[in-house]
Amino acid sequence: MSGPEHFVSFVFWAVFALVVLIVLSGTFFTVEQQSRAIIERFGRYVRTAPPGLNVKIPLIDGVAQRVSLRVHQLPVEVETKTLDNVFVKLFVAVQYRVVEGQEADSYYKLQNHVDQITSYVLDVVRAKVPKMNLDEVFEKKDEVGTSVKTELDASMKIYGFEIPNALVTDVNPADNVKAAMNEIQTQQRLQVAAAAKGEANKILIVKNAEAEAESKRLQGEGIAKQRRAIVDGLRESIAAFTDKIGDVTAPEVLKLVLMTQYFDTMKEIGVSSGSKVILMPHTPGGMVDIADQLRAALISANEAAKPAG
Repeated sequence: MSGPEHFVSFVFWAVFALVVLIVLSGTFFTVEQQSRAIIERFGRYVRTAPPGLNVKIPLIDGVAQRVSLRVHQLPVEVETKTLDNVFVKLFVAVQYRVVEGQEADSYYKLQNHVDQITSYVLDVVRAKVPKMNLDEVFEKKDEVGTSVKTELDASMKIYGFEIPNALVTDVNPADNVKAAMNEIQTQQRLQVAAAAKGEANKILIVKNAEAEAESKRLQGEGIAKQRRAIVDGLRESIAAFTDKIGDVTAPEVLKLVLMTQYFDTMKEIGVSSGSKVILMPHTPGGMVDIADQLRAALISANEAAKPAG
């Protein structure tokens, strides 16, 4: 075979091999697990290819789109107003996926499914949250998420999408509103603490008053018993002096006993712990006054001890 013929033959077989390679590469294709391939023929939908190795007509059929059946999450931020005129931001996490068997609907019926889902979330949240006050939004955020899921699932079903869940992940009021809420909670707790402290002080004061009253009562009984003992002692001393010494009168004995009692008291004051300087009259006239006062007290005690006539 001459040179030109050999060159032509080489070119022919090279072109043939290239055509075969193009045909084979355009005939066989693979689809990943949890995915589907949308097959079009001259721009018209033909079928949906399942996972694995698939065959199509080369140069005629084409893979228009590969659709994932996995669950996707779309975060949506919604700013709206509550019933008590507080602006809040709600962060909603929407979980969505393509319904198996409706891959073509999800591809052909929606130009942009993310924008569509976002619009539905905004509409649902802004319709529900303005009917609740701020505290209810925090307490019932799960109900808001359930409403988003229910209405969004029903709306997106016709486009080949389903909504497994929709979660309100955060409720974020303005900074000044959060500061006011914290201040309210702080003041409420201070009120409770003040009430508890006042009740404790009241109980303490009542108990102290009861203890003081009991102390005064016991002190009064002690003083009364002490005075009765002193009077009884003086009476016995006078009687003993009168029996032993006949020429001593009762007033003289009484003065002697009172003087003895007086000096005994002075002695006790001087030796007691923590005693201070006490100035008391020691003139004869002063002693007479003290004796007269004690004698009068003794007479009064005797009169009070007599039974009523």
